[in-house]
Amino acid sequence: MQTYDKSHNSELLARVKQGDNQALDELVRLNLGLVKSLALRFRDRSLCGGRAVEYEDLVQIGTIGMIKAARSYDPSYGTAFSTYAVPLIIGEIRRFLRDDGLLKVGRMTKKIGADIARRREEFIAEHGREPHVSELAELCGLPEAEIVYAMEAVGTVRSLSEVTGDDDSLTLESTLAEESGEIEFATDKIALHQAIEELPELWQKIIHLRFERELSQQQTGRILGLSQVKISREEKKILNRLRSAL
Repeated sequence: MQTYDKSHNSELLARVKQGDNQALDELVRLNLGLVKSLALRFRDRSLCGGRAVEYEDLVQIGTIGMIKAARSYDPSYGTAFSTYAVPLIIGEIRRFLRDDGLLKVGRMTKKIGADIARRREEFIAEHGREPHVSELAELCGLPEAEIVYAMEAVGTVRSLSEVTGDDDSLTLESTLAEESGEIEFATDKIALHQAIEELPELWQKIIHLRFERELSQQQTGRILGLSQVKISREEKKILNRLRSAL
């Protein structure tokens, strides 16, 4: 198994910038595990009328995102290449699935996307410019990675490479903070999003109140018209379902 080497990645990226296609091929090969791990998350969820998309197709589409990331990455962004590449790979896969009618956007993601769009319009009206992802994250009270995920899922932006703000060199990918640098963190977060979106509406509400708003079981029960005992039981069912899904 090939060991991930940041310094070798940096060397290859520098050569890619100079138009070295051999370096690009090697970079893609060394980072193919990232593409595969992301494609795997979509494989069993990409269903439409009983029709599933081939895993190999998802890997090929995701590789396009990896190539785009390699050609557009700039180390001055201060973000690890793997962190930078994740939203581009996801974006290519999601666009492919969405365009073919193979991917449905969940209710929760749509709701987050609508909130982002509203706050974006308010920000533009007040400041006369596009907000940066970090500013949207602060306004919505969400992590930057979640903002990008929702925007890409509901098509709030045309592309993750779309320029934002006043700086022509600043794109959505470049504003993503490096969250621990672990690829597994990013892919697990995506899988968790998708698993939650497939839960019954009541369970999604419980998750929102308990884990996003951090309310107690008693407070959650009052809002939903249920007893604390009922919330506790449902919570155990939810966690068991999510564990099996992940």
